[in-house]
Amino acid sequence: MGMRKVFAAAVLLVAGVTSGWACTNFIVGKNASADGSVIVSYSADSYGMFGFLCHYPAAVHAEGAMRDIYEWDTGKYLGQIREAKQTYNVIGNINEFQVTIGETTFGGRPELVDTTGVMDYGSLIYVALQRSRSAKEAIKVMTDLVKEYGYYSSGESFSIADPNEAWIMEMIGKGPGVKGAVWVAVRVPDDCIAAHANQSRIHQFALDDKDNCLYSPDVISFAREKGYFSGRNEDFSFADAYCPLDFSGLRACEARVWSFYNMFSKTTGQAYLPYIQGESKDPMPLYVKPDRKVSVRDIQHAMRDHYEGTPLDITKDLGAGCFASPYRLSPLTFNVDGQEYFNERPISTQQSGFVFVSQMRASMPDVVGGVLWFGLDDANMTVFTPVYCQTDKVPYPYAKGNGDCVTFSWDSGFWIYNWVADMIRPRYSQMEGDMRTVQNSLEDMFATAQKGIESTALELYQQDPEKARGFLTEYTSSTANTAVASWKKLGEFLIVRYNDGVVKRVKDGQLQRPETGNTAPYDRPGYPQDFLKQLVKATGDRYKVKELK
Repeated sequence: MGMRKVFAAAVLLVAGVTSGWACTNFIVGKNASADGSVIVSYSADSYGMFGFLCHYPAAVHAEGAMRDIYEWDTGKYLGQIREAKQTYNVIGNINEFQVTIGETTFGGRPELVDTTGVMDYGSLIYVALQRSRSAKEAIKVMTDLVKEYGYYSSGESFSIADPNEAWIMEMIGKGPGVKGAVWVAVRVPDDCIAAHANQSRIHQFALDDKDNCLYSPDVISFAREKGYFSGRNEDFSFADAYCPLDFSGLRACEARVWSFYNMFSKTTGQAYLPYIQGESKDPMPLYVKPDRKVSVRDIQHAMRDHYEGTPLDITKDLGAGCFASPYRLSPLTFNVDGQEYFNERPISTQQSGFVFVSQMRASMPDVVGGVLWFGLDDANMTVFTPVYCQTDKVPYPYAKGNGDCVTFSWDSGFWIYNWVADMIRPRYSQMEGDMRTVQNSLEDMFATAQKGIESTALELYQQDPEKARGFLTEYTSSTANTAVASWKKLGEFLIVRYNDGVVKRVKDGQLQRPETGNTAPYDRPGYPQDFLKQLVKATGDRYKVKELK
C-alpha cells in the first residue's frame, strides 16, 4: 500500500498505542553536550499511573537466593530468577555507577509476545541497574536474562547509558512459549543526539562493528523464518521487519522524535517534515549532529514541547479552546459522521507519572557525577530537582506510600503537581505565566547552586566518600522538599488569584489588597478576541445585542 493508504487504514491504531505506556526518550552524546556529560531523558506516560521515586539499596545476597519478578505495569507475578550475589544502589533509573536506563514501548508484531516469559521490560531495567557497572554490561545482563528466563513484554526500545557512552537497544520476543528475544543495540556517536518515542527506529545496522553495534545471532534469520524479510543481510531493517510503520507510529510517535531533532538540527527538521506529514517514505536517521552543544536545561525544556512554532503546533486551532491549551483529552482518535480523525500527540503530555533528565559525567567521582534531574507528573508543569546517583534515602514527597493511584495526599509531590496542573489547564494561557515564574526560579536556583554544591561534595569526597554521599543525599531531599512546598504555595496563589473567572491584580509578586473593604482589586479579561470572533461566526445573531423599540 502507498503511505496515504497506510495512514487511512491504520489511524485506528493510534488509540491502542497511546492507551498504555507511551513514553519519550532523548539522548545526548558526551561530545554533543555543553558540559561533556552523557544525557538521557525519559517520561513515563501512562493514564492512571501513580508516580514516585523508586529505590533499591545495595545489598549482598546469600548463595542460591531467588528473586520474585512482578510485571512493572500491572504488578502481576511472573516467576523467579536467581539473585546476584552483589547488587548496587539504584535511585529512580540511575545506579551508583551513573548507569541510566529508560524505555519506550513500540509494540511491534503482536504474535511475538510470549506470555510464558518471566522478564518484562520494567524488570529488565531495574534488575540490570542493580547488576551493571557500565552500559555495555547492562546490555549483556538484559539479553542474558531474556535468553535464560524468556521475555514477557511486547517490542521495546531502551536507552542505556553511562558517563562514557549511550546506546539504543531494541528488543522483541519470539512468540508464545519460545524463550528469548531478538534484539539489536547501536551506540550513539559521542557527537550526536538521538531519540525514540514508541516506534522502532533501528533500520540497517553494522554487522561487523562490535564496538558500536551488538545484536542477537538470529536477529536476521528469525525474521526470514517468520517471513518478515527475504532480502540481503546488509539490507535488513530491524524496524521494518519487527515493527512496520503505520500511522500511529508516524504521527503519534516519530513526530516527537522529529520535533526534538528540529529543535537542535534545523536542517534535519526541514528535511524530514515531509516524512512526518506522510509525503515521503524516507525514515529519519537514528541519530544526528546538533547545530550547537546541548545542555541539561535544554533537554528539560525539550521535554516540555507541544510542537509550538511548528506546522504541528496544537495551540492555534479550535481544539486548543479559548485559552490556547497544548493538551488534548484521550483517546487521540475520534469519530465524526463515520470518519476517523486524530489529535497530535506531543512530547509533553498530561498523563506522565514521572519524568527525568539524567546527567552522567566521567570527569567526577560517581557519587558526584551522576544526577537524575527528577520530576513528578507532566514535564511541562513540574520542577526538575537534582537526585544524586548514590542517594540512599528517597525524599519524603517523592516516596511511595504518600497516597496512591486512588488516594490524594497533601504529602505527595505527585498529587501536588497534579492539583496545580489541573487548575491551570482549563485557563492555560491566562495562568501559565504564573506557573512558569515559579518553575524557572526554582530550576534556575538549582542549576546555579550545582557548581558550589558539587565543589563542597568533592572536598568531602577527598576526606571520606561516605561524607560526600551523606551530604548529597541530604541536598537531594532538601531540593525536593523545597520544590514541592513551593508548588503547594503556587496552588494556593492560583486558586485565590483566578477565583470565579476573574484575575486579581498582582504588584511586586504579591496579590494586591484593597485600600478599604473586603473586595480585592481585579480585572475581567474575559475570552480572547479570536475566540469571540469564532463564537459569533458559529452562532450568528443569537447573541447580538438588540436595540429595544
